[in-house]
Amino acid sequence: MRQVERAIFDLRRGLPVLVRANGSDVMVHPLEGCDDEALAALQALSGSQPALALTRHRLARLGIDNDAAAALLPIDAADTAEEVIAWASAEDGRLPADSRPAPASPGARAALEMMRIGLLIPAAVVAEITVERRAQVEALVAEGSVLALPAEQIDAYAEHRSHFLKRTSEAQIPLSHAEESRFVMFREADGMREHIAILIGDTQAWNDAVPVRLHSACLTGDLFGSLRCDCGEQLRESVRAIDERGGGVLLYLAQEGRGIGLANKLRAYTLQDGGLDTVDADQVLGFGEDERTYGVALEMLEQLQIQRIELLTNNPEKLNAMAQGGIEVVNRRGVYGKLTRQNQRYLDAKAKRAGHWLEEVLGQESETRVAPFKRPVTK
Repeated sequence: MRQVERAIFDLRRGLPVLVRANGSDVMVHPLEGCDDEALAALQALSGSQPALALTRHRLARLGIDNDAAAALLPIDAADTAEEVIAWASAEDGRLPADSRPAPASPGARAALEMMRIGLLIPAAVVAEITVERRAQVEALVAEGSVLALPAEQIDAYAEHRSHFLKRTSEAQIPLSHAEESRFVMFREADGMREHIAILIGDTQAWNDAVPVRLHSACLTGDLFGSLRCDCGEQLRESVRAIDERGGGVLLYLAQEGRGIGLANKLRAYTLQDGGLDTVDADQVLGFGEDERTYGVALEMLEQLQIQRIELLTNNPEKLNAMAQGGIEVVNRRGVYGKLTRQNQRYLDAKAKRAGHWLEEVLGQESETRVAPFKRPVTK
């Protein structure tokens, strides 16, 4: 696990790492920090012409149908880093007419997984190490200049990194909408992300079906009151609703921007300013419509010994995740913010393209609060 964490740290700094996969070693450079000098250095070190690894979401935006999760696009010696970056992340990026994608190697797929884990743009420049360059690369690995790790280790890390949460600290923190609140901090095993469970009310007096809200962090909305989304209002209204229901839990999950991270969320916002909706903007960057997973939430509920809940959500995927994880959801309650001119398109996209239940708020100009019970859920 530590090797993967170190590799992600290097990639976030714009440094290449070596991935070993099925006897074929691949040098990986992140898209961020890639320039013409880096492309030339990668080719010189590997002895082969680099290629660009892209997700199927980005390939679809480029007009390429690809059934696999990823593919490789060849990079010609005359191609500049600016052009390569545009292929990977620009709305108007265009591939050369003769460009033909090739199947992504295990090393390339592992490279994209590291980009996702590191909250980088999900694209990478990769170059296979030739026999002639192997000794030189191994010398760099031996001296510590280049970090090497097997692809299998990356796959295992991606699958298990949300497990083994450690409960690190807690404190009473009275809130404006719920004076009796206790914050409990959980840290993931790799130490890279921290999540908070806010225990509202007297835990001994909670209902048999505990009111629970899974709230993904939104810096711009939760803290600064952004009008582009309804996250901040949903957060505060959820706290109020849980308190009024006799107490329960709000899980504050470190999954900014539906799991793509703050930097990519801001990139997506810029694309939205050009006319794209939230789903299309994420796909331009190479992401699916929702990159979140809820293994962390399930483990937090397990450690809190909660198995039967009333879920505050408008998102059917959260219901599915809880049911598949063995949590009994006895009812769902919608939770809404205010419809504004700035968030209308965002909410429309969530309803029409992601299936969120927002009929109670869309089309209403006045502020809407937590709705009555809707769509009882049975297992």
